[in-house]
Amino acid sequence: MPTPTVALKIDVDTYAGTREGVPRLLDLLNSHHARGTFYFCMGPDHTGRALRRIVTHRGFLQKALRSGAPSAYGLKTMLYGVLLPGPLISKQCASVMRETVRQGHEPGIHAWNHVDWHDHLIGNDIGFAKSELGQAAAAFKEIFGHLAASTAAPGWTVSHESLALQDQMQLSFCSDARGTHPFYPVVDGKRFTTLQIPTTLPTADELLGRNGLQSVDLPEYYLHALRPGLNVLTIHAELEGGCISSYFDRLLRLLHEHGIPCITLAEAAASVAAAPACNLAMGMIAGRALPVALQGTELP
Repeated sequence: MPTPTVALKIDVDTYAGTREGVPRLLDLLNSHHARGTFYFCMGPDHTGRALRRIVTHRGFLQKALRSGAPSAYGLKTMLYGVLLPGPLISKQCASVMRETVRQGHEPGIHAWNHVDWHDHLIGNDIGFAKSELGQAAAAFKEIFGHLAASTAAPGWTVSHESLALQDQMQLSFCSDARGTHPFYPVVDGKRFTTLQIPTTLPTADELLGRNGLQSVDLPEYYLHALRPGLNVLTIHAELEGGCISSYFDRLLRLLHEHGIPCITLAEAAASVAAAPACNLAMGMIAGRALPVALQGTELP
């Protein structure tokens, strides 16, 4: 039976998360000999506009309060794009982004505008996805000097059009879904050619406050939740690099003590000898107020 491996997918949603959370995560990862893939938002931080979900999505406010999102993101961030202009993340945080590569980690594209992708991708034509990913790809190349090899959709939100565009970009892999193992997505009978490395474990904001689980419980929860073989854990610079960083530190220590390596998603993708085609559809999971892309049944 193969031993567990953890691929760390690190979503960086905000200006504050990039500027403050990423350096803190780099210190933690390096102190425990762990590696990960940082997915960066490149455009304006418009986090405050997500507050409209309180009206448009039932359960959003309850989920935000249960997971401690207001304290994790901070008041100033919650005003960006509403009462304060949103900082252009790629222009103000380029040096922080480059530091992730210098310290041995992998960068990828999360979004141009995180809130716009999450809220407006579904129902838009391919022009919307092309504009969002095109701007993000151009900023990524300006910062790192090469094209991105992978993307990870904000909120695990995909459409037929976004998957088609990823194929056109000839990405090495993507991490847009929730599931159990690497696969090639099939939507409405259309098989796409970009390998998906899905998140296999629940995220901290999905767990906190459910069934009495608190931050102090997270390290042992994750350690016991690991399966043999590849596990993919999504963390957030604003949480694990912020208000719950001490508990992420303990998790990394436990993984190191148990001989469980933390790797990049590129390393995980390189280890995939063959992957099945699986249905992919938006659906609900415990702990989230909005639908996510869910890996479904395997196909012949």
